[in-house]
Amino acid sequence: MNSGGKRVKTYQSPHQRPDTDTVVAIGSFDGVHLGHQALIRVLREHARAARVPSVVYTFDPPTRVLTQGAEYLSTLPEKLALLQRFKVDEVIAVSFTREFAGRTKEEFLRDIATLRPRTIVVGEDFGFGKGRAGKLDDLREVTPNVVALPMFQLTGRDIKSTRIRELLGQGDVEGAAELLGRSYDAVGVVVGGDQLGRTIAFPTANVKVPSGKLLPPGVFAVTVYVDGERHTGMANVGKRPTVSGTETRLEVHLFDFDADLYGQEVQVKFKRFLRGEQKFSGLDALKAQLAKDKEQARELLGV
Repeated sequence: MNSGGKRVKTYQSPHQRPDTDTVVAIGSFDGVHLGHQALIRVLREHARAARVPSVVYTFDPPTRVLTQGAEYLSTLPEKLALLQRFKVDEVIAVSFTREFAGRTKEEFLRDIATLRPRTIVVGEDFGFGKGRAGKLDDLREVTPNVVALPMFQLTGRDIKSTRIRELLGQGDVEGAAELLGRSYDAVGVVVGGDQLGRTIAFPTANVKVPSGKLLPPGVFAVTVYVDGERHTGMANVGKRPTVSGTETRLEVHLFDFDADLYGQEVQVKFKRFLRGEQKFSGLDALKAQLAKDKEQARELLGV
């Protein structure tokens, strides 16, 4: 979802942007969590001092998605919207393929040199090039001004995208929100479903998200944005065992809402965990539980 205002300038290669000096931050920025936000603040401070554009050089998909098969926290449009929110001037979003991952550190350094960086800002554990052979000292071949930030921590623990994935995998959306600095969300288009919810007075919007997007399993109290308007509701992420479902779906029931959403893009923000997905004896038992879920969700959301 676009966060509004002027869109951040985005390129797929450093060779596409104007030939000017910059200050550059490099990384996957998956989720743009509190640690990433701290790095962006340092990036912008150096860019303002040098009076040059602040540039984030990032990878699509994030490196662990390709190298480890991880699900991602942010689609590229979601990441760009977040970087725009934090007032980054430009983004270089390179396509992270196996070919790109196999490039030498020297090839990577030539790409970064194209950006004419006055300063480079990275995490202290940053590595690049095939086998992560490139280290901080190698970056200093491009500019002597390399700022390496220590891992950002909260309550004595490192804030990392891998930890956020673990929390979300457990349905702990509140724990993930603490590390993200905001509620975890998913953006998708409402598509046709089985319409079983209508038969038990709980119609749902079947939200199709891009393949590979991490979705927390369970039932949640949520807020949903439709055309910029905020609505409240509850969501189920799972295979719907009561009706013998076979694929994981994100289905949302909006409170006090009856408009047609088919074909519309919506943003679902996961606020509170209600319960894990479970199999009921039939639709009547499911309906009774959904009524309880709705009452709890309304209470948690204050509506």
